[in-house]
Amino acid sequence: MKLIAVIGSGTMGNGIAHTFAQFGYQVNLVDINNEALERALGTISKNLDRQVAKGAISETDKTNTLKNINSFTDTKAGVEAADLVVEAATENLELKLKIFKDLDTFAKPGAILASNTSSISITKIASVTNRGDKVIGMHFMNPVPVMKLVEVIRGYATSDETTALVMELSGKLAKEPVEVNDYPGFVANRILMPMINEAIYTLYENVAGVAEIDTVMKLGMAHPMGPLQLADFIGLDVCLAILKVLHDGFGNPKYAPCPLLVNMVIAGNKGIKSGEGFYNYANGPKDAKVAAKFAK
Repeated sequence: MKLIAVIGSGTMGNGIAHTFAQFGYQVNLVDINNEALERALGTISKNLDRQVAKGAISETDKTNTLKNINSFTDTKAGVEAADLVVEAATENLELKLKIFKDLDTFAKPGAILASNTSSISITKIASVTNRGDKVIGMHFMNPVPVMKLVEVIRGYATSDETTALVMELSGKLAKEPVEVNDYPGFVANRILMPMINEAIYTLYENVAGVAEIDTVMKLGMAHPMGPLQLADFIGLDVCLAILKVLHDGFGNPKYAPCPLLVNMVIAGNKGIKSGEGFYNYANGPKDAKVAAKFAK
């Protein structure tokens, strides 16, 4: 594989593009408008600067990485020559199905179509294409250039050849690929989201405050980040969407989103991306303080 197309230039999309480009792949980054693409390229440049400052890469590496990325607002032009297309759009089923219908039409017959979905069925996504054997999940973790895990999700029709190619490719990105089967939430979010949801219920039922809950999990369980802070980092809207997929997929009330989470998302408090969630990020993530409504 030489040319990789990435659909979506948000946090995950620009991180995926950054990582492929850093490891020498030509990358076509596709989004619906130039402003989004310009922001993404600015973010990639800043993240590369951090790597240079830490001595992880050289200035030459940074220059070469940026040269490897081309941006497109025309999906067909961006994907028609790609060997692999990685979709990293919003976690919305209808949107993903539309994207994959288009990708199946625009991408060359031999191209693999991958989704970075964190919970939506790969089998369902593949069902709108005529290449189910070449549709697979590549669930990268945020921040993509740093985190080592890639969940490689096999849909019902995904072939052994496609799986082997994606596992090998993930390894070439200095990642640790883990093959999992296609069930709601896969492994990472099937385990993580109920924990986050239970932490929110613990706050909702006034068992303890935000700082106390996160401190217990950091000091008692050696988690690098407390579950409420992690929820803010992921995005409370994303957490809610994943919990809904789990609840709908399994029909088990243990996955029902906490009412507090639902209300916070409706109110627009989505975590770091909105400036406030369980913490307030007025001065940036590093200076996060427990949001006023949750402070004791």
